[in-house]
Amino acid sequence: MEVEVKLRLLGSTAHQHLSDLLSTYHLRTHLQDNVFFDGSRSELSSRFAILRLRFYDDDARCVASLKAKARLSSGISRVEEDEEDLDPVAARSFISDPSKRKLLDSSRIMKRVYHEFGSEMVLVCLGGFRNVRAVYGWREGLVLELDETHYDFGTCYEIECETNEPEKAKELLERFLTENDVQYKYSENSKFAVFRAGKFLD
Repeated sequence: MEVEVKLRLLGSTAHQHLSDLLSTYHLRTHLQDNVFFDGSRSELSSRFAILRLRFYDDDARCVASLKAKARLSSGISRVEEDEEDLDPVAARSFISDPSKRKLLDSSRIMKRVYHEFGSEMVLVCLGGFRNVRAVYGWREGLVLELDETHYDFGTCYEIECETNEPEKAKELLERFLTENDVQYKYSENSKFAVFRAGKFLD
């Protein structure tokens, strides 16, 4: 189970202000390309599952992710997640033609997808979005991820923190944002939900 605090930043000014505040904690920045799949008969989405391939830094790395039973409430997200590194070249080829299942035959997650959602299922590429993620080693051992997410219809900004103590982390983060006049609100929808809606939902 992945548990994260997710807070939506209210515009580019808030994002830049927070980036400046966190600059001394900066660890690294990733350029992410997120691509999603579903069955041609909505086999995954009808069961509230998401299959994503995430490429890092010009295809230096690719991670497959299968998510299910996502819940997002009061700025805290909980989701069942299974991840696996894949060969980026094979993964890119799979995006071009998902019918060529043999491209990812060795993938544990892909085997699981076909086992759980139908061995004859035909996967289709839904497209995706790009994200710039700055990672910070913050207070009390918390790692913050500051996102600038680019959709075809606009850009949004979010701060995330994966933690086993979400209420405590949320309290610390909210206090920091409030004290420094960073405008925010609780995230109400996942990035995938926004992408599928084709518009901002909150």
